[in-house]
Amino acid sequence: MSLKYRSIRGTRDILPGQSEKWRYVERVALETAATYGIRQIRIPTIEKTELFTRSVGETTDVVQKEMYTFEKGRESITLRPEGTAGTVRAVLENSMLSDTLPLKLCYIVSCFRHDNPQAGRYREFTQFGIECFGNSLPTADAEVIGVAYDILTRLGLSEISLEINSIGCPKCRPAYQQALKAYFEGKKDRLCKTCLERLERNPLRLLDCKEEGCKALAADAPKSIDYLCDECAEHFAGLKKRLDSMGLAYRVNPFIVRGLDYYTKTVFEFVSDKIGAQATVCGGGRYDGLVEELGGPPTPALGFGMGLDRLLLVMENSGCEFPPLPGCDLYIGSMGEDENVKALTLATHLRREGFTVLCDTVGRSVKAQMRYADKQNAAHSCIIGSNELEQGVVTIKRMSDGQQTQVALDGEAFSQYLYGEKAEEIART
Repeated sequence: MSLKYRSIRGTRDILPGQSEKWRYVERVALETAATYGIRQIRIPTIEKTELFTRSVGETTDVVQKEMYTFEKGRESITLRPEGTAGTVRAVLENSMLSDTLPLKLCYIVSCFRHDNPQAGRYREFTQFGIECFGNSLPTADAEVIGVAYDILTRLGLSEISLEINSIGCPKCRPAYQQALKAYFEGKKDRLCKTCLERLERNPLRLLDCKEEGCKALAADAPKSIDYLCDECAEHFAGLKKRLDSMGLAYRVNPFIVRGLDYYTKTVFEFVSDKIGAQATVCGGGRYDGLVEELGGPPTPALGFGMGLDRLLLVMENSGCEFPPLPGCDLYIGSMGEDENVKALTLATHLRREGFTVLCDTVGRSVKAQMRYADKQNAAHSCIIGSNELEQGVVTIKRMSDGQQTQVALDGEAFSQYLYGEKAEEIART
């Protein structure tokens, strides 16, 4: 068959069987965040383009190459490439900083980047994120890293590594940027075209280049931790002390800068090698100047983004266990018009009780109905015929072992039977 329409390159469909895994991961992430007092926020998919050029940075790959931007009337609008900027905008627009601080928020959002599709990387992807406002102490950094660690470990990931770095603040970063510029000036002939532009405008971005030649040059570049001011050095030492107290193993990676310009001081990544080359599963850090940059009061802030597409791929490649797919509690078969109406009546009652119940809606034969019940992994089944309708009694069959039980043909009797079966199942396990 020749399809007329196919999904756009870099996007995909999440089908039944896979979507249950997504719900599981999202539930674990939200429930874990809640244990830290973090509440969920929902933000728009589209924002004014200027929000991202000011926050993410005009020299980043995201802004220069990857954003989906279009003109509508006199406005330039962009599909969000990440969740932090929109969350900060929402916090300021809704005066949320006037409440008791720290303010701790989380979200699950679709993001869009015109990137080269590869394993775990899509042009439309889903991100779980956390943003915390109003705390400048390294305790907050350690706690945010702790949230990410708890989510990953609760999902069954053990072979992941935490890497941390400090990229300084506006006081000490200029000296570091000057050192980077001096280092790369003598190697200009080996830089890619994009990095030649970065060399003048934002030397820090040279460490984030994905070109192999530029990555090789960056290996011997000056390290940000050698240029930290006393305040940043003390903050970084405080973070390491707290991570040690939490029992979180880490490695200082002086070349982590993250791909967005708003970061200051702490940056971190959780990485895995379960999808080929080492890949970042979660990354984040501090952005103490972003709230003020977007028109708010000076406010320390930090957070992380966790790509769920990549996370699920790492989980599957790591052999993590997922909850079993939900089955059907009961299939109610029927042999005629009146019997079918009765089956629908019973199914409606039981669904409102919280049970998963199916009945025939397409006029199948009884034999076809039973085949369908098997395919839907029904735990129990019954057939309503004229005799059952007349006598007001039906036989329910437990599909796992064939045990049969007679039950009155009314909703309450069916409910009691299924509740009893649920209790027995729980007792057996």
